[in-house]
Amino acid sequence: MIKGVGHVGLVVNDIDRTVAALCSALSMPRPEVKDVPERKMKVAMLNLGGVGLEILEDYSEDGSFTQFVKERGNAIHHFCLLSDDLDADIEALEKRGVKMVDQEPKLGVRGKKIAFVAPGLLDGISIELSEL
Repeated sequence: MIKGVGHVGLVVNDIDRTVAALCSALSMPRPEVKDVPERKMKVAMLNLGGVGLEILEDYSEDGSFTQFVKERGNAIHHFCLLSDDLDADIEALEKRGVKMVDQEPKLGVRGKKIAFVAPGLLDGISIELSEL
Protein backbone atom coordinates (compact mmCIF):
# COMPACT_ATOMS: atom_id res chain seq x y z
CA MET A 1 0.00 0.00 0.00
CA ILE A 2 1.20 3.51 -0.78
CA LYS A 3 2.20 5.20 2.48
CA GLY A 4 3.21 8.70 1.41
CA VAL A 5 5.63 10.82 -0.56
CA GLY A 6 9.26 9.88 -0.12
CA HIS A 7 11.12 12.38 -2.24
CA VAL A 8 11.22 14.58 -5.31
CA GLY A 9 14.00 13.72 -7.75
CA LEU A 10 16.06 16.42 -9.47
CA VAL A 11 18.37 15.53 -12.32
CA VAL A 12 21.32 17.92 -12.74
CA ASN A 13 24.50 18.20 -14.76
CA ASP A 14 26.75 19.20 -11.81
CA ILE A 15 25.67 17.73 -8.48
CA ASP A 16 28.39 19.41 -6.45
CA ARG A 17 27.45 22.87 -7.71
CA THR A 18 23.72 22.24 -7.24
CA VAL A 19 24.08 20.83 -3.72
CA ALA A 20 26.40 23.67 -2.68
CA ALA A 21 24.04 26.35 -4.02
CA LEU A 22 20.94 24.80 -2.48
CA CYS A 23 22.52 24.19 0.91
CA SER A 24 23.95 27.70 0.99
CA ALA A 25 20.61 29.26 0.06
CA LEU A 26 18.74 27.21 2.68
CA SER A 27 21.50 27.40 5.32
CA MET A 28 21.61 23.61 5.53
CA PRO A 29 24.56 21.28 6.08
CA ARG A 30 25.83 19.67 2.90
CA PRO A 31 24.89 16.01 2.59
CA GLU A 32 27.28 13.37 1.37
CA VAL A 33 27.40 13.02 -2.41
CA LYS A 34 27.50 9.28 -3.00
CA ASP A 35 29.15 7.93 -6.14
CA VAL A 36 27.51 4.85 -7.63
CA PRO A 37 30.14 3.86 -10.23
CA GLU A 38 28.31 0.75 -11.46
CA ARG A 39 25.44 3.04 -12.54
CA LYS A 40 27.72 5.97 -13.47
CA MET A 41 25.68 8.20 -11.21
CA LYS A 42 26.10 10.40 -8.17
CA VAL A 43 23.30 10.97 -5.66
CA ALA A 44 22.70 13.23 -2.67
CA MET A 45 19.63 13.36 -0.44
CA LEU A 46 18.43 16.40 1.46
CA ASN A 47 15.70 16.03 4.08
CA LEU A 48 13.23 18.89 3.98
CA GLY A 49 10.73 18.38 6.78
CA GLY A 50 10.22 14.68 6.19
CA VAL A 51 10.22 14.78 2.39
CA GLY A 52 13.49 14.14 0.63
CA LEU A 53 15.02 16.05 -2.22
CA GLU A 54 17.03 13.52 -4.22
CA ILE A 55 19.64 15.12 -6.45
CA LEU A 56 21.05 12.93 -9.22
CA GLU A 57 23.88 13.37 -11.69
CA ASP A 58 24.28 10.82 -14.47
CA TYR A 59 27.88 11.00 -15.72
CA SER A 60 27.49 8.31 -18.36
CA GLU A 61 27.74 9.21 -22.03
CA ASP A 62 24.26 8.05 -22.99
CA GLY A 63 22.26 7.25 -19.84
CA SER A 64 18.60 8.17 -19.59
CA PHE A 65 19.23 10.95 -17.06
CA THR A 66 22.10 12.31 -19.19
CA GLN A 67 19.70 12.54 -22.12
CA PHE A 68 17.04 14.13 -19.90
CA VAL A 69 19.44 16.89 -18.80
CA LYS A 70 20.63 17.44 -22.40
CA GLU A 71 17.02 17.92 -23.53
CA ARG A 72 15.64 19.89 -20.58
CA GLY A 73 18.53 21.14 -18.48
CA ASN A 74 18.48 20.74 -14.71
CA ALA A 75 14.92 19.79 -13.87
CA ILE A 76 12.53 17.90 -11.65
CA HIS A 77 12.48 14.36 -13.00
CA HIS A 78 10.11 12.44 -10.73
CA PHE A 79 8.36 12.18 -7.42
CA CYS A 80 8.58 9.07 -5.30
CA LEU A 81 5.79 7.29 -3.47
CA LEU A 82 6.66 4.99 -0.58
CA SER A 83 5.26 1.47 -0.62
CA ASP A 84 5.05 -1.12 2.12
CA ASP A 85 4.49 -3.87 -0.51
CA LEU A 86 6.11 -2.94 -3.80
CA ASP A 87 5.14 -6.12 -5.66
CA ALA A 88 1.48 -5.79 -4.64
CA ASP A 89 1.38 -2.11 -5.61
CA ILE A 90 2.88 -2.83 -9.04
CA GLU A 91 0.33 -5.61 -9.56
CA ALA A 92 -2.57 -3.38 -8.45
CA LEU A 93 -1.49 -0.55 -10.77
CA GLU A 94 -1.15 -2.92 -13.73
CA LYS A 95 -4.63 -4.36 -13.02
CA ARG A 96 -5.96 -0.79 -13.22
CA GLY A 97 -4.35 -0.39 -16.64
CA VAL A 98 -1.36 1.65 -15.50
CA LYS A 99 1.72 0.95 -17.61
CA MET A 100 4.95 0.34 -15.75
CA VAL A 101 8.50 0.95 -16.94
CA ASP A 102 9.53 -1.70 -14.41
CA GLN A 103 7.19 -4.68 -14.07
CA GLU A 104 9.59 -6.10 -11.48
CA PRO A 105 11.32 -4.06 -8.76
CA LYS A 106 14.98 -3.21 -9.33
CA LEU A 107 17.67 -1.88 -7.03
CA GLY A 108 17.84 1.92 -7.06
CA VAL A 109 20.91 4.11 -6.56
CA ARG A 110 20.16 4.48 -2.83
CA GLY A 111 20.05 0.70 -2.31
CA LYS A 112 16.27 0.34 -2.08
CA LYS A 113 13.98 -1.62 -4.38
CA ILE A 114 12.16 0.69 -6.78
CA ALA A 115 9.94 0.62 -9.85
CA PHE A 116 8.93 3.41 -12.21
CA VAL A 117 5.45 4.04 -13.59
CA ALA A 118 5.52 4.91 -17.30
CA PRO A 119 5.58 8.72 -17.63
CA GLY A 120 2.58 8.71 -19.97
CA LEU A 121 0.22 8.38 -16.98
CA LEU A 122 0.80 12.02 -16.04
CA ASP A 123 1.74 13.39 -19.47
CA GLY A 124 5.48 13.14 -18.93
CA ILE A 125 5.84 13.32 -15.13
CA SER A 126 7.60 10.23 -13.80
CA ILE A 127 6.48 8.42 -10.68
CA GLU A 128 8.86 6.20 -8.75
CA LEU A 129 7.62 3.63 -6.28
CA SER A 130 10.09 2.75 -3.53
CA GLU A 131 10.11 0.30 -0.68
CA LEU A 132 10.04 1.94 2.75
